[in-house]
Amino acid sequence: MTGLRVPPGAKHPGQQAAPELGQQAAQRPGPPAEAPDERPAAAGRSPFGTAGWLRWAWRQLTSMRTALILLFLLAVASVPGSVLPQQGIDPQSVQQYYVSHPSLAPLLARLSLFNVFAAPWFAAIYLLLFLSLAGCVVPRTFRLARSARALPPPAPRNLARLPQSARHETGLAPGEALDAAAALLSARRFRLRTGDGWLSAEKGYRREVGNLLFHLALLGLLGAVALGGLFGYKADRLLVAGSSFANTVTALDEFHPGRAVSAADLQPFSITLNRFTASYVTSGALRGQPSAFHAYISYSAEPGSPVRPYDLRVNHPLNVDGVKVFLIGHGYAPVFKVTDGTGQVVFNQAVPFIAVQQTGLTSEGVVKVPDASPQQLGFAGVFLPSAVDVGGQLESVFPAPDNPRVSLVAYAGNLGENTGPSQSVYQLNTAGLRKLPIAPRPLAPGQSMKLPDGDGTLTFTGYQQWVSLAITYDPGTLPALIAGMAALAGLLLSFFVRRRRMFVRAYPGADGATVVDVAGLVRTDAGGGFEEEFDGLAEAVRSAHDGHGVTAPAAALAGTDNPARTDPEGE
Repeated sequence: MTGLRVPPGAKHPGQQAAPELGQQAAQRPGPPAEAPDERPAAAGRSPFGTAGWLRWAWRQLTSMRTALILLFLLAVASVPGSVLPQQGIDPQSVQQYYVSHPSLAPLLARLSLFNVFAAPWFAAIYLLLFLSLAGCVVPRTFRLARSARALPPPAPRNLARLPQSARHETGLAPGEALDAAAALLSARRFRLRTGDGWLSAEKGYRREVGNLLFHLALLGLLGAVALGGLFGYKADRLLVAGSSFANTVTALDEFHPGRAVSAADLQPFSITLNRFTASYVTSGALRGQPSAFHAYISYSAEPGSPVRPYDLRVNHPLNVDGVKVFLIGHGYAPVFKVTDGTGQVVFNQAVPFIAVQQTGLTSEGVVKVPDASPQQLGFAGVFLPSAVDVGGQLESVFPAPDNPRVSLVAYAGNLGENTGPSQSVYQLNTAGLRKLPIAPRPLAPGQSMKLPDGDGTLTFTGYQQWVSLAITYDPGTLPALIAGMAALAGLLLSFFVRRRRMFVRAYPGADGATVVDVAGLVRTDAGGGFEEEFDGLAEAVRSAHDGHGVTAPAAALAGTDNPARTDPEGE
């Protein structure tokens, strides 16, 4: 590109303004000397203060992406609670897991994987999810509420541009035609908005109501779970046939209260196990599998109230005073009578043994006799309901008590119950004990084992059955059910209700008749069907007029212009 040539001696036009600009710049007061040093410092300063970072963190926490991530983490965190036995639900299975995996079980216990839903890390995920959903749902609730109350938008200028449109002529005046269309659409429960020469109608606001209901129900569901965690409790009780217990903290084997539950909040019912029966499959591939469990109990809702019988079965819990009592396990409690070296009967009761093998219900347990004299006695043994010699070793081949046998190892010395930490009734501390030199042999009911050195005699007199009961009180169950049903109803409304709009314009035509344009628009129509609905509505609008004219297809309106239309409303 060539530039302009300037004659010799002549000045370039730009040279005339340069001195004046230079003088103006020289006369203009300059910034202070320290300003150049201050500007870089201000530019390097972070625009985020404490409030800014807090707002940013809140926006990140309440974003839908974060809520979905936390929901996924909550689902993943719930997996161990479904795969591993839980202390508050099935403590017997937890004990069996310790026996089967002696090195892995303590590690899992340190990670709270045997009590997942009460673990601190699970509570942290749950609380973050609750905050995230609350911060996401509450503002969205107001937006959806405003959207549900909003009027339809004005009708577009050119209705032919919409996906569904039609045209017909009528002998009615434009205003009368719009009134007739408004009466028809109002009778079809459309929300109306009118203007100069146009009518706008919308239907399907229940979709927004469903969306709003779903979000509120989801928040209510989390609140119901929190309600159960605060004011509910779970407990376990092992009950031998013929014995009773009252629902007090001291009478329960395991007690897991909510954050706001105290010992005085427990319902004062009592339960007695009268009898337990178990039936098993006796032949075929399913031999040994349970077929029916029946725990015949009697209970009283409170002291002094009538005693009522109940057949407690699996999946048929007892509901008393808002508390549910479930039958979750059973086993055998051999009955032992111990006579010490002085000839006194110092022990005569049933001792629950915990099953370590489900096929034949082989069970392990300990007997502690702290009142024996001249020294305390302890026994660790195995109970086999149906004992059979397999290769020189006794095994239980069937869970029913067809051939009950018990084999014990005897100890004498100091049980250590008066010193050190508390001991489990299912474990024997042999630190202060010595093993007695007597070979263990299987005892049938009625047989005895004489201890050496005049320490006494142990007699296996028979056995009782015991049941394991899970006691659950959850005040959030009913609110959770209501919230779940509301969430389902909201989803159904969101999926099956279409939000659709109808637009009508009426204006004088060239031949003196009134031209009526009808168009429809659907916002969501994943399942289809709006085309048929629009055709029916367009025909109904035409019929509501004087019946003259033929509905024209949308293609016939494409590219047309209406010079008589002067409505200032735009699209």
